[in-house]
Amino acid sequence: MPTSELLEAHVSGESPFARRDFRFLLFGQTASQFGAQISGVAIPLLAVLTLHASPWQLGVVNASSTIAFALIGLPAGVWLDRLRRRRVLVISDLARTILLTSIPLAAWQGRLSITHLIVVSLLAGVARVFFDVGYQSYLPTLLGPGRVLAGNSAMETARASGQFAGPGLGGWLVGLVGAANVVAIQAATFAVSALSLLAIRTPEPAPPRSAERPRLSAQVREGLTFVLRNRVLGALALASALANFAFAVASAVTIIFLSRTLELPPSAIGLVVAVGSIAVVIGAAATPRLSRRFGSARIIWLSLAVTGPVAVLGPLAQPGWWVLLIVVGGAAGELGQIVYAITSLSLRQRLCPGHILGRVNATMRFLIMGVFPLGALVGGMLGELAGLRVTLFVSQGLIVLSALPVYLVLRHTRDIDDLAPW
Repeated sequence: MPTSELLEAHVSGESPFARRDFRFLLFGQTASQFGAQISGVAIPLLAVLTLHASPWQLGVVNASSTIAFALIGLPAGVWLDRLRRRRVLVISDLARTILLTSIPLAAWQGRLSITHLIVVSLLAGVARVFFDVGYQSYLPTLLGPGRVLAGNSAMETARASGQFAGPGLGGWLVGLVGAANVVAIQAATFAVSALSLLAIRTPEPAPPRSAERPRLSAQVREGLTFVLRNRVLGALALASALANFAFAVASAVTIIFLSRTLELPPSAIGLVVAVGSIAVVIGAAATPRLSRRFGSARIIWLSLAVTGPVAVLGPLAQPGWWVLLIVVGGAAGELGQIVYAITSLSLRQRLCPGHILGRVNATMRFLIMGVFPLGALVGGMLGELAGLRVTLFVSQGLIVLSALPVYLVLRHTRDIDDLAPW
């Protein structure tokens, strides 16, 4: 009989939305994701149109936003296992509010530069490390391990709704008030997220304390060893790292490809991204049903194997009606990635012991996001040497290959409950 956390929640008569504190968490994350999608269009356009960035420079900006995962990703998990996670989430949101506000302030004074964008991206990336790892470890505290798939699906559905409206609005606002001013919107949404987190009342258990706390290096090694010695986690880490590397390669050239090769104005670029985001909404909402239909473990690799080849259509796009190819390819890629992300994270949250979850999540983020800076730099260099279209083909080819490690490990497993807790 197919099983899933959503089915458990339904049988018990309680959905994640029935919990007041989950609704606050959901509202804050929806707001910040909406702002991030608006700014996600604005910052690359700011670099390309206002500061005239080359593919290499845009690659460096993108790399700086994620290099913190490689630098502090592992110890961040240890620190989060020692702290109350909600407090860390609030501080991370407030830090990003302040940092992003500096971009429009510098622009108003005529002092904005590529260097400024790199520094802000670097420091905001540090805050993001703590937020991402803390958030993934905090959700089971709010809902319980048995309902994490339902919670993750609900969170991603609502956040993806913001992704649909955000890019189109962002592209339109860039043309109306300028890219630098649009970044201020994201700064405000991070403040909203912080306030929503402060409104949560669910008590968070104090982190365990011991008379002789292990050294930081020993705890980092424990989390890293746990992941690398687990066949399923190792396969997920490899697949996710490969997909993220591919995404980073594409990030260095996609906006330039849309703007200069396909000759799209900012508003149309926002719409292309927004239309692709519809697939994220559909995929996030459909994940529980897909998990029941195909199996909550099998769908992890199946989501990538089916959508990856379709995404290769994107680099074939040409000016005119052929732009639709990149819309179709992007939508397929987004659909596969969101189903994969929700189901793989839920597997980890369900089977990993709570006392080490922060370190495991940090190790996974380190292995997954640590390759992003390298991918962004490779994408920038490849874009300069081989061209934008070739770079996008390389990226999509890597996406197709990313399903293989998970398939080899989970091909005989239908549901997560068929796996023994770790």
